[in-house]
Amino acid sequence: VVNQVLPVCGLDAHGIKNPSSIHWNQNVALLVEDAVRRREGVIAKSGPLVCMTTPHTGRSPQDKFIVREASSADNVSWGEVNQPLEPEYFDTLYQDLTRHLDGRELWVRDGYAGADPEYRLPIRVVTETAWHSLFAHHMFIREEDP
Repeated sequence: VVNQVLPVCGLDAHGIKNPSSIHWNQNVALLVEDAVRRREGVIAKSGPLVCMTTPHTGRSPQDKFIVREASSADNVSWGEVNQPLEPEYFDTLYQDLTRHLDGRELWVRDGYAGADPEYRLPIRVVTETAWHSLFAHHMFIREEDP
């Protein structure tokens, strides 16, 4: 894989047909404003955005599933943490997800996983919350990053 670039396509390419609005690659200030406006979090006395995640306050490794297919079957350490998911079940979940997102306000973050341009992978995070998009903004490499 040499110097992959972000795909230029809309959400319809992912099966998301009718969002009420899309906030694409918003900057930090807009994401924080949206999160506060939507009561996803509050601004703490010292300045950061603070969001409550209860009842899910940590990782849940028992909820990690990987589609078992030719490219993953022999390359994943299957077990309690890496649980197999059959392709047909993934397809059903994906259809349920895209139907769920119809008519919703969405935030989209395009970026990369991996710093080396030769090996990095393009990613797209689609969320229903501004603060999750803010997390993705900080978690992944952005197009404008060197």
